[in-house]
Amino acid sequence: MKVSVVIVAEEVNDYVRENIGWQIKQEFQDFEILLILSKETSEVFPKTRVIVRPDLAGNPAQRRDLSIVEAQGEILAFIDDDAYPSNLWLASAWRHFEDIKIGAVGGPGVTPPEDSWRQKVSGWVQASPMGGSLLTFFRFRPITGRREVDDYPSMNLLVRKSDFAMIGGFDSNFYPGEDTKLCLDLTQKLGKKIIYDPEVLVYHHRRPIFKGHLRQIGGYGLHRGFFARTLPQTSRRIIYFMPPSLVVFLFFTPLLAWTFKIFNFQFSSADWQINFQFLLPAYFLILTTYFLLLLLNSIWVFGKTKDFKVSFWLLPAVFLTHLWYGIQFLRGILSGRLVR
Repeated sequence: MKVSVVIVAEEVNDYVRENIGWQIKQEFQDFEILLILSKETSEVFPKTRVIVRPDLAGNPAQRRDLSIVEAQGEILAFIDDDAYPSNLWLASAWRHFEDIKIGAVGGPGVTPPEDSWRQKVSGWVQASPMGGSLLTFFRFRPITGRREVDDYPSMNLLVRKSDFAMIGGFDSNFYPGEDTKLCLDLTQKLGKKIIYDPEVLVYHHRRPIFKGHLRQIGGYGLHRGFFARTLPQTSRRIIYFMPPSLVVFLFFTPLLAWTFKIFNFQFSSADWQINFQFLLPAYFLILTTYFLLLLLNSIWVFGKTKDFKVSFWLLPAVFLTHLWYGIQFLRGILSGRLVR
């Protein structure tokens, strides 16, 4: 089976050159590269066809959909422009597609060792238990063992072309959450399996803390909140509701306690009485426990990296990530339509 590697970018830059350079070094060589750009380029790359579509600028989903008619391979290998593959990337993924029941394969996107410390902090936010959660952090660091998943990001996702075409490709109406909708269509409409394999590995450059990282995380939260209401099958999960719950707890518990103190509110009946004086002590106890867990998370990362600077800045980075993701999630779940 031939593979078509699909790279979407606004223009050729150093990340794109790095990506293609590593593609050529892979052990599996029966592949082509589709480089879909918004701006013209005079550069020529091995095994690469360049497609320029300025009319689709700013929407990677629609540009990736061009692979339905342009790709010559039976497998479409989607990888972000700011990522690059390990030398076994395609070889490890290709073997899974011998099973016709498998519609897609994904693998981890690991922070490259050459990234700056600010990028590494961003990477560890998503790759640590308290940052990316115990349920999703395998997307960002290779965890032993293959598993079946029902939702996976397009930073590193290989899809059988016939299945991709059958469901109409990515739904650009859901951009930048189109990969969630794609996975839902593969599993629900076609009954196909999606496999996570830690050997299907790419290196994915991170957006540095704090501004770039939080802008990206906010987009994730916004769209996951919207999907929690509109695509509940894979988005209405407790783990996604934890950051918005933290936001509500953090801001509204003191307000509630203050209100009951000022107005001396009590709920009572002949048999019981509730006094809200316990709220503030409970609030600080829970908050202290939360920050202790953040500290343990940073210590855990220090044990993995031996990098004090990264582990030190990880604590505020995870906290701000939870806060901003939660705020944007609440905005998304309350939205009447998908807000870009």
